[in-house]
Order: sequence, then C-alpha cells, then structure tokens
Amino acid sequence: MATVLNIFSSIRLPNNMTRRTTPPPISLSLPLNTYCIILSGRRLTIRAAETDANEAKAPAQEKAPLAGGSSFNQILGIKGAKQEKDIWKIRVQLTKPVTWPPLVWGVVCGAAASGNFHWTVEDVAKSLVCMMMSGPCLTGYTQTLNDWYDREIDAINEPYRPIPSGAISENEVCKLSVITQIWVLLLGGLGLASILDVWAGHDFPIIFYLAIGGSLVSYIYSAPPLKPHTIAAQTEWMEWKFCFGSKLYKFAVLGIGIVNDFKSVEGDRALGLQSIPVAFGAETAKWICVGAIDITQISVASYLLGAGKPYYALTLLGLILPQVFFQFKYFLKDPVKYDVKYQASAQPFMVLGLLVTALATSH
Repeated sequence: MATVLNIFSSIRLPNNMTRRTTPPPISLSLPLNTYCIILSGRRLTIRAAETDANEAKAPAQEKAPLAGGSSFNQILGIKGAKQEKDIWKIRVQLTKPVTWPPLVWGVVCGAAASGNFHWTVEDVAKSLVCMMMSGPCLTGYTQTLNDWYDREIDAINEPYRPIPSGAISENEVCKLSVITQIWVLLLGGLGLASILDVWAGHDFPIIFYLAIGGSLVSYIYSAPPLKPHTIAAQTEWMEWKFCFGSKLYKFAVLGIGIVNDFKSVEGDRALGLQSIPVAFGAETAKWICVGAIDITQISVASYLLGAGKPYYALTLLGLILPQVFFQFKYFLKDPVKYDVKYQASAQPFMVLGLLVTALATSH
C-alpha cells in the first residue's frame, strides 16, 4: 500500500488544461474467483486531416440554465441541473452518479459470466462491496478528476457542471475541495479492492492491482501531459473495456462513446480537438456510431448461434431490434437534442444483451 501511495503522491493537478477528454470510470466484476476490470469511457480522439467546418457542424448544444434547473438532474450530474449551494450535493454532482449504473451492472455481468456466483449472504455481500468500489468510489474518482481538467471546455459544453457554473470556485478547488475528494474516493476504492482480495482468499491481490492499473489509466486519459493523442493509444486503452468472458462488446463501447461526442462538438472545435464528429462530420459520425453498436451485437449473436446456443442468440437479436428503432426515432434524427432520450431508451436493451451474453459464455 505504501508503494501505491508513493505512486499517487507524485501526481500533480496543474492549473492549466489544454485538452478535453472523458474519463473511463472503473468497474471490477466480482465472479468470486474470477475478477475482471471494466473501464468505461466515452471519447475516441483521433488524428485526422482537417475537414471542412461545414461538414463537422452539429446542432448547438442546449445550454442548461444556471438557475431554475432540476434538482434531480443536479444530483445525477446531467444537463438541466439546478445550481446548488449545498456543498454535499455539489460533491455528489462532481461524481456524476448517472455514470455509475453501467459499472455496477458490469459486476452483475461478471458474476454471471463466472458461473461461480451463488445466492448466499456472503456472495451477495461481496458483490455489493464490489459495486461500491466500482461505482461511487472509483467511477466517482475518475469523474471528479476529469471535472478538474475539463473545467475550461466544460464552460462551453457543459456549463451546468459545478466548476464552470461557479458552484465551486477555482480557488476552492485548488486548495481543498476537489483535490481532497479525488484522494478520498481513490483511496477508498483501493481500500475496498484490498478488502475484496483478502475476503476472496487470493494469494495474489489481483483486484487491488487491477484497481491501481485502472486508476492510472483514468489519470493518463484525463490529465496532461500523458493523455493519448493517437488512434493507437486510444485503441490500446479501449482494450481494457470488457474482459468478462471475451471482449465481444468492445467495439459497441466505441459506438457508445461517440454518442457522447456530439454534445461536445462546439467545445472540441474551439480547442482544435479531432473527435469523430469533428473529424468526419456529424452525418458520417452518426452512422459510424450506430454501425459500431449494431454490427458488434449482431456479430455476438452470430457467434452464439455458431456455438450451439440458439436461444441465447435469438434473445440477443430480440434485444437489438428496439435499439435500432430508437436509433432512427431519436439518435439519427438529432444526436444532440435527443442524446439523453436515446440513451435512456436504447441502452437498457443493450445492457440486458450484455447479461444474456455473460450467461451464454459463463464458465
């Protein structure tokens, strides 16, 4: 543990920020004897030739008012948030709880894929501790860390966030508030990882080291000067996405990441960042996005069919159809205006598909 503290004590939070990224929240699946890390992020930044500005245009983001917004949105950390003065509500907003469920769900899928989960008090308790580590602690750490480094570009793309909205002054951030929260969440997550290793009787603390690795990747992905600038570095990072069973869904995750890029077009273009919608244009990026999501899932269904599991394959195909419907109804119509509606409507079917795949490939 002393080594870990030495590693992270070298991390500095500079006052300048030159590039926006979205953090990869961390989740460790808990299949009792099999643990795997799920890093979930939402950006893919690439080197690309300059494109005509008109091709890269996307509808302007709907700016959330700083007053009179929704308290519920504020707690979740999404647009339309009410400006809040309560410091604890602001701290929760910094962790962006809306990003926790996919990571918590990853624990469920990992347990299902292992085939070793049993409905006992001990196994359920282990799963709950793993969910706490994956969601509030380590995902909260990455989101809070990212809010610090994205404060300038968030002033353009997400002005409702606590720092650009003025709910937390930059002076306060520099002194105590956000830096303290980053450390508390990080060390809390690593502490829970250590507890899980001891609890599971591991000779080698695999969960703890996975948590360290994921935390470092999160830092590199969010903070200069090491944040990745090439497609190769991005692809290497994406390899961490899913590792329960096989990495069958990693390209679908790329598609999900592009969904979130559309609302950031304005700020990305202002800072010269080549996200997919900026580099290829909004119209092309929409089809890259849905193609990555749909082709991946259809390929997984085909794999399951070829593996002699037709019922799982047909169930997965049944879960793909409503996703395609909502893509045409919302996302392909206007990816900026309807991004929340699309994700709320389509992604539940996708995560159910993850569980179906986990059950089909369980050991």
